[in-house]
Amino acid sequence: PGSMMVAEGSSTAAAPTAAGEGGKALHELYPANAFMELTLSAESGGEKVSGIVHCTDEISNTVVLRSSLVYTTLSSQIRFVGAATVAERKVLRESGEDGGEAAAEGEAGPTAADLEEMARPLPPPPTKKALEDREKRALKMAMEHMKHINDSATPLGQATFDTLLKACNSVEWVDGTAIVVLGEVRVDEPYGPEDCVLIRPGKTERERNLAMDSLNRVKKIIAHKG
Repeated sequence: PGSMMVAEGSSTAAAPTAAGEGGKALHELYPANAFMELTLSAESGGEKVSGIVHCTDEISNTVVLRSSLVYTTLSSQIRFVGAATVAERKVLRESGEDGGEAAAEGEAGPTAADLEEMARPLPPPPTKKALEDREKRALKMAMEHMKHINDSATPLGQATFDTLLKACNSVEWVDGTAIVVLGEVRVDEPYGPEDCVLIRPGKTERERNLAMDSLNRVKKIIAHKG
């Protein structure tokens, strides 16, 4: 086959059964960042696959395609295609061309935004240290969560604790089943607004006002928790 450059229409050629064709290297037959459609051989199912050529590997005779995913939060998927399984290849759009309608007549092709998204470089794989740090953070979060679970508390008590924790952040269990909020307000069973008391009323007027604000806030949260 001749040149793979596209002017109008698409370029179609029978694919090689091994790396290279007419003396061309694999990366020349499958140019990086070109949007291609590959038809697999009948022995490989005859499937048609398309996507941006991410890279090629001469040693394994493999073409790596990237394509957009539908109905998922992931941006793209990677597919490895053995060049020996490709019966036909078609360049729908060369690298660097604008989006719009596909070069192939009658076919709807990717837009410029689609091509840009699919050609976006993959993030580097996480390092061993990054994975270890992630594991440590997950373990720490799990241990923090376990501290909030009280086997001695009633379901109502645990639900009250969880509600106060979401609202006030600084909440702990004391004396078995009592709850202390912000180090200032104690909530005892049966965990109603009337069961809230100040631990430290405060010495100055300003401290007393702040303490009363905390108490009233906790009472309001408990009153509306159901």
